Amino acid sequence: MLECPDLVETAEARFYNADIAPTPLSKRTWDKWNIAALWVGMAVCVPTYMLASSLVQAGMDWKQATGTVFLANLLVLLPMVLNAHAGTKYGIPFPVYCRAAFGLVGANVPALMRGLVACGWFGIQTWIGGSAIFTMLASEFPSIHQVAPLPLIGENPWKFFCFLVFWAINMAIVWRGIESIQFLEKLAAPFLLAIGFALLVWAYVTADGFGPMLSEPSKLQTWGEFMAVFAPGLTANVSFWATLSLNIPDFTRFAKSQKDQMLGQAIGLPPTMTAFAFVGVAVTSATVVIYQEPIWDPIVLLGRIGEGNPLLVFFSMLAFAIATLTTNLAANVVSPANDFSHLAPRYVSFRVGGMITGVLGIFICPWYLLARPDAYIFTWLSGYGSLLGSIGGILLVEYWIIQKGDLSLPDLYGVGKRYPLWRPLAILAFFLGAAPCLPGFISTITGVATHPLFHQIYNYSIFFSAGTAALLHYIFSFFRRKE
Repeated sequence: MLECPDLVETAEARFYNADIAPTPLSKRTWDKWNIAALWVGMAVCVPTYMLASSLVQAGMDWKQATGTVFLANLLVLLPMVLNAHAGTKYGIPFPVYCRAAFGLVGANVPALMRGLVACGWFGIQTWIGGSAIFTMLASEFPSIHQVAPLPLIGENPWKFFCFLVFWAINMAIVWRGIESIQFLEKLAAPFLLAIGFALLVWAYVTADGFGPMLSEPSKLQTWGEFMAVFAPGLTANVSFWATLSLNIPDFTRFAKSQKDQMLGQAIGLPPTMTAFAFVGVAVTSATVVIYQEPIWDPIVLLGRIGEGNPLLVFFSMLAFAIATLTTNLAANVVSPANDFSHLAPRYVSFRVGGMITGVLGIFICPWYLLARPDAYIFTWLSGYGSLLGSIGGILLVEYWIIQKGDLSLPDLYGVGKRYPLWRPLAILAFFLGAAPCLPGFISTITGVATHPLFHQIYNYSIFFSAGTAALLHYIFSFFRRKE
């Protein structure tokens, strides 16, 4: 691990502030259990619960669905650990990490792309958390369900009010800084695992087993039918954490060692994602026996379980609100707050960047994004995965192959001339890597036919864009000046 204490005197003001400065050794205190707890807190959330369930809906059996989730998280663990290395070695956040590949100013392009995706996720998770609070409130006052929807928004005003309340809770914690987020993750992780286990036990006992879904064979009888679901499903599940695979240095800059960041991520990510995805399938399967219909949304399910028992609804909704809060803060606030701070370090602090994230999270209108869960899981995830995959491929090639893991910390903050303001060829590689995925994306959201080749490319969007952009960036590197 490296430290550069003189940066505060020598760094250019437009490339430096206290929030994006290298983390001093004295603050690199996170061990493997802190990082594992961070991942548990982020993975245990409503979208994770619904991942494998959406694959079962598409025709997989439960073993194929949970296996796909597990494989995807093993695959995403590799770039996660590789990108995390720079954060732990140099103590730098994601936007500063991007400067070697894209230039000191050009780094704003990938940082903003990643930050805007996070704002979308922030809005989605905040709406889910607000829905949990609304369900809690409705168990005491059922009449609020009958209130006329708001004009333009088209949602229950009480539900929208709960969304704003949950938004305000998020913003209050952001204002207290990243250490409060670490504390919340460490506190919430064991509690959330216990809640998931309790829901699993309830389903098994109440349904006298887990129901028909766990005994039902796959509906995908041929290899072609299986791949038609597996390919986009694997891509969507890898894309689920594509955001964090880029900005993981925002967290590992606080890690004690490379061993801690690697072990913490391996312990916390694939097992938790797979286990909670299985909980979603198993509990949903049990609802077919209990309620004669599959209930995929755990918030809706917990509302049904607690009918006539407001206390049960209160505690179950509180659990999901906490789960959503921990995921939202770590996965969807830390990165864009740093990204927006990177735009104008002299004027935008981490706190101000977090506030910008919160405001944009409202304006993306998450209630519309969640109107169709299938489109949310597949179109949303695969769509932005093609953009972020392209960035990830470039970063990995730059750091590990071109720079060989050796960055100049002072130069990353404008002290020297090793890194230019812009690397136009890196930005070109980014756009060329993602461009072939665009026709398939447009066809998916509009229904307009396109060439089958573009559908195949889109089915593997994050892999295709990452590989193409990485190759182009390596080739283009031969045409830039020597460093």
